[in-house]
Amino acid sequence: MIVAQEKDAFRIKLEGDTVKNVYKKVLVSPREGWEGYVMRLFDLEAEGYTPKHSHPWPHINYVVRGKGILHLDGVDHEVEAGSYAYVPENALHQFTNRGKELFSMICIVPEEGDQ
Repeated sequence: MIVAQEKDAFRIKLEGDTVKNVYKKVLVSPREGWEGYVMRLFDLEAEGYTPKHSHPWPHINYVVRGKGILHLDGVDHEVEAGSYAYVPENALHQFTNRGKELFSMICIVPEEGDQ
């Protein structure tokens, strides 16, 4: 069981050639008792983007704040606070912050997706 504040979660900067200005917080995982799944919060700062990639597991996203683009299998979708998306397994996808303000989204994946 866990009851906590997002502001207190450990924040990790993602590094690499295909990612820019992205931070991750693991909010709920098997460590807290949710077997098989992980809920993360991603913060994309101004000009930030995740890698354009695919993987063999689906995920669910919910935009908490800001505005961005979800590139999903060749189509760009504008998303903003309150938007949600289901990204199927093996779908090519990428999130990009299209504003100057912070773009934050929750991402829920099977445990294997947070390795």
